[in-house]
Amino acid sequence: MSVMKTKYLDKRGWRRLLQSDYHEKIIQYEGEKILTGIIEIRKVRSPLTVPILNQTVLVCDDGFRWLQILPQNRNYSLTVMYDEHGQAVQYYFDINIKHFLEPGKARRVDLYLDVLALPDGRYELVDEFDIRRAKKRGEVSKKQFEFAYRVADEVMGGLEKDFNQFERMASHCLKQLDMKK
Repeated sequence: MSVMKTKYLDKRGWRRLLQSDYHEKIIQYEGEKILTGIIEIRKVRSPLTVPILNQTVLVCDDGFRWLQILPQNRNYSLTVMYDEHGQAVQYYFDINIKHFLEPGKARRVDLYLDVLALPDGRYELVDEFDIRRAKKRGEVSKKQFEFAYRVADEVMGGLEKDFNQFERMASHCLKQLDMKK
C-alpha cells in the first residue's frame, strides 16, 4: 500500500514561515499548461541553509521569494529560490507521482526523490535514503520507486543538456506573476 505525502504549493502549515504572501495563476508556456505561484517571504522563524555539492546555501530568509512551477505534463515540480536581491540561489526539483493544477489548492503527491541544482547548472540527486526507506516500508511500490528514478534521470539529463531551459521557464513564470495577478 502506498502512503505518500500530499504537499501544497503555498507551503501552508510550514512553521518556519511567520509572515508571507502567496499568489498563483495558470499560464501557458511553450504549449504547456503550468500552475505557477510565488511565495513572498516576509518573516521567518529562522533562516534555512542546506548542503548542496559540498557547500552550504542559504535558501530561506526574510525577503526571499520562492517561485513554484507545476507543469501539467511533467512528473516534477520546480521551486526556484531567490534571495532578497532577486538572484536565484537554488533550483529544487521535487519528483511527483501526480499533481493537481487547482488554483487555491495546487498540490502534488511527493515521491521522496529530489534533484537540487545551483544557478551554475551543477546538480545532485538527494533523498535517496528516504525513497529507499519508503520502499522498504511498503509506502512506495517497486514500480513507483523505478518511476521516481526514471523521472529524476530525465531531469538530470535536461540539466546537463540545457540548464537554461529551466532558467527561461522560471523567468517566464516570474514575469507572468509579476504582471499583477
